[in-house]
Amino acid sequence: MTDLAQPLAGQTILVTGASGAIGSAIVERLATEGARPIIHYSRDRQAAEQLLARVGGDGVIVQADLSAEGGADGLWDQALSLSGRIHGLVNNAGIRTEVSIDADVDTWRAAWNREFQVNFFSAVDLCRQAVKHFRENGGGKIVNMASRAGQRGYSAQALPYGATKAALINLTKSLAASFGPQGVVAVAIAPGWVKTEMADQFVAQFGKAAAVADIPIGDMAQPSEVAELVAFVLRNSQRSLNGATLDVNGASYIR
Repeated sequence: MTDLAQPLAGQTILVTGASGAIGSAIVERLATEGARPIIHYSRDRQAAEQLLARVGGDGVIVQADLSAEGGADGLWDQALSLSGRIHGLVNNAGIRTEVSIDADVDTWRAAWNREFQVNFFSAVDLCRQAVKHFRENGGGKIVNMASRAGQRGYSAQALPYGATKAALINLTKSLAASFGPQGVVAVAIAPGWVKTEMADQFVAQFGKAAAVADIPIGDMAQPSEVAELVAFVLRNSQRSLNGATLDVNGASYIR
């Protein structure tokens, strides 16, 4: 019988990009609901260690550079060797690059290549590993952190970001349809503005009114809101969410 207070008890869940604002909120929420997190970081080990301490030390830390070819496979191998069984994967790691179409071609292509490597190809590789593992071990769940930008398009200065997130949403749907019969559940979450360091920088430069101008509720989402939704999706009771894209944008984009 499921523990209503800790519905994720017994689950080990890998969270990429866990040292950032959204990733750390996800890890803390998962731990609160009984999961054992695998905390991925790229550069900030101190933040990862502090996060592990905040969840009582019941978890593990893994380092990997997802911008490097083979980084995602190396991350999965580390995580699996430390845990033995992974029940859920949260592809949260991501970057946003600003590049103008007037940039020189080498700068233009480098920006697109790096953003697709971190935001999409690393997720593709981790999804591949997860699906194979889940098929052999009784199933599992994948949560891909997409974006409102992947649904409605994005600004001219950050075209790669929207494109990578659109690809991630399509990947999620394909995984859900293809591997649902084998116990794999895949869901995308598409936030709009979330109060993170990037959002704070925007507000500092342009003001909060500019940031929330197209959000009918008049405010950004908190990382904790996204984290709560991720934890809900990962519950064993939520298999029928398979293939869904869940919006967290305050009605700034309505499908």
